[in-house]
Amino acid sequence: MRMMMNWKSLTAGIGAVAMALTLVVPAADAGGRRDEQDAARRAMLDGQVMPFSMIKRRVDAQMNGATYVGSEFHPSSNRYRLKYVRDGKVMWVDADGRTGDIIGMAR
Repeated sequence: MRMMMNWKSLTAGIGAVAMALTLVVPAADAGGRRDEQDAARRAMLDGQVMPFSMIKRRVDAQMNGATYVGSEFHPSSNRYRLKYVRDGKVMWVDADGRTGDIIGMAR
């Protein structure tokens, strides 16, 4: 009986640790996303990149009705990667942050 009680305690403890990790991981990810946004804003204020709204508008015009899903900023290269979906297929578009020109596309 005592062995069974210890097993239940161990199982409950593992469950509690797993729940705690699921709460911590998204918080860490949110911090990374915030850092990315801060870097993009600093680059824009320093004149290194165009405002994102202008870049997105330029890329949208060339995406033939694809649905915009999200983006990432890469401060080391001052590039944006925009994600679109069309006909159930994901497309990644790389844009130069300085000019807004599309410099790469992958499906």
